Amino acid sequence: MLETLAPAKINLYLHVTGQRADGYHFLDSLVAFTNIGDFLRLEPAATFSFEMNGPMAAALAQGDHENNLAVRAARILAKTLDKPLNLRLTLTKNLPIASGIGGGSTDAAAALRLLAAHWHMPPAAPLLHEIAASLGQDVPCCIAAQSCYFQGIGDITTPAQDLPLTHIVLVNPNKALSTPSVFKARQGAFTPAQPLTSSPSTPAALASVLAERTNSLTEAACSLCPEINAVLAALQAQPDCLLARMSGSGATCFGLFEDRGAAKQAAAALYQANPIWWVTAAFLPAPIDPLALSS
Repeated sequence: MLETLAPAKINLYLHVTGQRADGYHFLDSLVAFTNIGDFLRLEPAATFSFEMNGPMAAALAQGDHENNLAVRAARILAKTLDKPLNLRLTLTKNLPIASGIGGGSTDAAAALRLLAAHWHMPPAAPLLHEIAASLGQDVPCCIAAQSCYFQGIGDITTPAQDLPLTHIVLVNPNKALSTPSVFKARQGAFTPAQPLTSSPSTPAALASVLAERTNSLTEAACSLCPEINAVLAALQAQPDCLLARMSGSGATCFGLFEDRGAAKQAAAALYQANPIWWVTAAFLPAPIDPLALSS
């Protein structure tokens, strides 16, 4: 048996810098990965099967499993290598669906990591990244799950500076939000790329440099999901919150905190006040290596 974490992906800032003639947008985003996420397990079996469990599995229960990105990744890699897909994949779905923290993408990347290990492929094999790119622009960066800059139309990633260990609180109002719909609703000028020029050494320093940047999709996302405004206000109102921001195309937002205690207290207070929200404390960048598979 092999198992790996599919960590949540956080856009610490996200600038839409332009748009191609074909409609795709150019992006500049600093991405970090957390210590929480979905889990994917691989076990040898006579035939292929895919199962889901976990608190967020019900949201996907009615869908066709063949459309799940983890299943698609597994089938494409098996077909490309001409390998029999004699295994069972079990996805423990902890992350909200369509929530701006890379749930489907990180699951697909986890499937590629597991199958690469199962078939004794190097984890950095170019084929894995080619298949990842065919599944979505942000899937390739989820394979290594290391802090990086996300540029071009999402097809260019470069390593980021070292980031300080920072405790965060993630909040989703339990609303799914379509990424294409958010991009379609975006209006106004584009925002220049603004990668960090140095490595912040503390959570406060990280919050300070991020405050000079933004998420270009926030206004559009709020127009489609007004609950995001309430989430951001509730996060910012928490004692010791250094910065509150939406991740990706929403609706998940995050707050940065100085230490674990402050983050835990904020998460508890937010959940108590809003029990229908998805709320969890976490930290980034995660000191775990998702390529280190358990067996």
